[in-house]
Amino acid sequence: MDKLIIQGNIPLTGEIKISGAKNAALPILAASLLIPEPIQISNVPQLQDVATIMSLLGQMGVRMSLDDKSNIEADASNVTSFFAPYELVRTMRASVLVLGPLLGRFGEANVSLPGGCAIGTRPVDQHLKGMRALGADIEVENGYIKAKAKKRLEGTTIVMDIVTVTGTENIMMAAVLAKGQTIIQNAAREPEVEDLANFLNALGAKISGAGTATIIIDGVEKLTGGTYSVLPDRIETGTYLTAAAITRGKIKLKNARPETLESVLLKLQEAGAFIDTGSDWISLDMKGNRPRAITLSTAPYPAFPTDMQAQMMALNTIAEGTGIITETVFENRFMHVQELLRMGANISLKGNTAICTGIEALQGAPTMATDLRASASLVLAGLAAVGSTTIDRIYHIDRGYECIEEKLTQLGARIHRVPN
Repeated sequence: MDKLIIQGNIPLTGEIKISGAKNAALPILAASLLIPEPIQISNVPQLQDVATIMSLLGQMGVRMSLDDKSNIEADASNVTSFFAPYELVRTMRASVLVLGPLLGRFGEANVSLPGGCAIGTRPVDQHLKGMRALGADIEVENGYIKAKAKKRLEGTTIVMDIVTVTGTENIMMAAVLAKGQTIIQNAAREPEVEDLANFLNALGAKISGAGTATIIIDGVEKLTGGTYSVLPDRIETGTYLTAAAITRGKIKLKNARPETLESVLLKLQEAGAFIDTGSDWISLDMKGNRPRAITLSTAPYPAFPTDMQAQMMALNTIAEGTGIITETVFENRFMHVQELLRMGANISLKGNTAICTGIEALQGAPTMATDLRASASLVLAGLAAVGSTTIDRIYHIDRGYECIEEKLTQLGARIHRVPN
């Protein structure tokens, strides 16, 4: 198991390119099951989660190929299995996204209940509610979702009890080939949901309203092959911008989409960052200044994303003043706090709220990653700390960040990976 070693207290400077969005690539790859012709998907990040879903699809009979430019070709013309085993699904919650396309095209699915990061309860009841409303018979037995549709799924109106990204995506994929019209109300509005809809529309689907709380899907008989490029990763973008802010640096990110992370940019400006944007780039300059502490509350898009909460807490640890962060999305997403305390941070927890008073400098220390975004917060803390920081169990970070040490090295960081 590898670990990262960081020599901190160096301002980040320079330019890097943002990778494709993991949380858009995974549902798009799952959606390949809907299409009986080859498709080409570009700008796919080379991550462990992508490798996992490719392995899962390969076991089902989808022919997959990946070139050295992050392009994937998928051919689901000869799917032979509708089974998603626990051994693969337990490592990545997004594997449950094969449920909708399998039901929509083949009328059958046997999918393990999902795993993933231990950041809190993330039930799949909304997924199952939607599939049942479309006409599927579903039973949950021995840790598996067993779903069948005796005939073609039929469109209906589905009101989500809570906003759920993967739930919205799963129902949308199931409804694409259903008979008639499906309306999803209280749908997730995330850019990744909209990207999946754009992908499906490019191949013949009829989806409108993606990016709003009401998505309308008019079922079609079939989808056809084609090409699509995954949108840039807004969480990776926000992470590197915060890395520059915490180190008082100056960076430019290429292949970025500023409109997908406006809430993050506003908070970074509150922290004292000077930000400029173009259609496909973002620059941040701290002008050598110490950040100011920020207060925020996480909530579904377009509010501040829970996936950036840990990184912003790292920023607050060395910021001027006191910042208050409230986590409303997941109940167990403060596991990075104990590791930041090891580096000298001044953080107190009260329920789902963290109160952080900034100190002049963190001190390098041995730390352990507990989940994907917690890993990122420790990297940021290590970049700002005086001395050496070691981050163990970094397989978490490899699930969501492509070549993180190479990109940070391009920006002047002293970071390297070593085997344990």
